[in-house]
Amino acid sequence: MIVSMWMTRDVQTVSPDTPIVEAARLMASRRIRRLPVVAAGPGGERLLGIVTATDLLHAAPPDVNPFALHSAAASRSIVKVGELLHHEPTTIRPDEPVEAAAALMRARKVGGLPVVRDGRLVGLITESDVFRAFVSLFAATHRGLRVTFDASHCAHPFATVAALAVGQPLEVRSLVVSRQEDVPVCVVRVEGSGAQAFVDALWAAGHRVLNVLAVGPADGGPAKP
Repeated sequence: MIVSMWMTRDVQTVSPDTPIVEAARLMASRRIRRLPVVAAGPGGERLLGIVTATDLLHAAPPDVNPFALHSAAASRSIVKVGELLHHEPTTIRPDEPVEAAAALMRARKVGGLPVVRDGRLVGLITESDVFRAFVSLFAATHRGLRVTFDASHCAHPFATVAALAVGQPLEVRSLVVSRQEDVPVCVVRVEGSGAQAFVDALWAAGHRVLNVLAVGPADGGPAKP
C-alpha cells in the first residue's frame, strides 16, 4: 500500500495572507487540525508550509479563542497565516509506502504530512488515514480465524503457510510478518472449514501458536457495511 491510496486528495488550503481567524474558522467548521499554506503556480498549488491549530492558539491573545466562530475579539486580529507557517514542513511523496508515512509522523511527532510531487501539493495523509490502512489489512468480511505464531523457525513464512494450507478447505486472506520484542511473528487470517485444522498443523510442524482469534460475523455470512 502506498500513500496515494489512502491520502485525502481534496485538501483544504489557505494562502499566506489569510487572517488567522479565518484559518481558525476553517479548522473549526471542517474539524481539521492543520492547513497547508500554498501559492498558486503553473501545474497546481505550490506548498509553502503548514499551519496547525496549536500555532493559531499561540498566536491569539491570551483572552481570545480564535476557534470561536462568532468571536468579535478574534475577528479584530490582524495576524496572517504567513507569519506563523512552518517553512519546509516534513512531506512525503505519493508513491512512498504508507508505513514510511507512519514512521515519519512518529519520528517528527506530527499528526499529518502534506503529500508533494515535484513541489506541488497533491494530497494530505494523516494518522487517521494510516489507521484506516492498518485496519484494512485485518478487516474480516467472513467468519474465520486470525492466527499469530512464532516465526523464529520459519525461513520463509509465506512458504510455510502455503505448504500447511494446501489441500485444506480454507482460504488464506492475509499474511503479515513483523517483530514483537525481537521475536519474528506471523499473523495470518484464514477462512473456511479447514481453519482449525490449519492451526493444528502449525502446532504439529513445531511452530508456537501465540494467539488464535475468531474474526468476522458470527453467522459466517458477509459482514455488514
